[in-house]
Amino acid sequence: MSYLSKSPWVVHYDASSCNGCDIEILAALCPGFDAERFGVVNTGNPKHADIFLVTGSVNERNAPIVKQIYDQMVEPKVVVACGVCACSGGIFHDCYNILGGVDKVIPVDVYAPGCAIRPESIIDAVVEATKILEEKAEALALARKGA
Repeated sequence: MSYLSKSPWVVHYDASSCNGCDIEILAALCPGFDAERFGVVNTGNPKHADIFLVTGSVNERNAPIVKQIYDQMVEPKVVVACGVCACSGGIFHDCYNILGGVDKVIPVDVYAPGCAIRPESIIDAVVEATKILEEKAEALALARKGA
């Protein structure tokens, strides 16, 4: 993992999952798997978060909420779709009210499929997200210098 000037903070949103992936995200953040060893901190405020972890498929009712949370995050930001439902709609993709994966509403940077996603995969996705976050931060800094 590369050097960041601060620990990556994550905000988690359950878009309508069966809670299997939510439990695994919490397991990844707890001492058993200890994502905090990489400096990962879970926050409830999107304005403090760098990484947006989304579980579950997006439907008509939660699509505006997902978009609102994304818009509240400060640049640079990274979105991680956790679980097959967040990646593509999963087993619910044919339901009448499901729009599909998170990428139907907001841009997704890292896809971490699985049903339910394993904590190791979540940690790998967050580590990958920190690399993308660093690239976006450098690009943003260069854009500000050039402007």
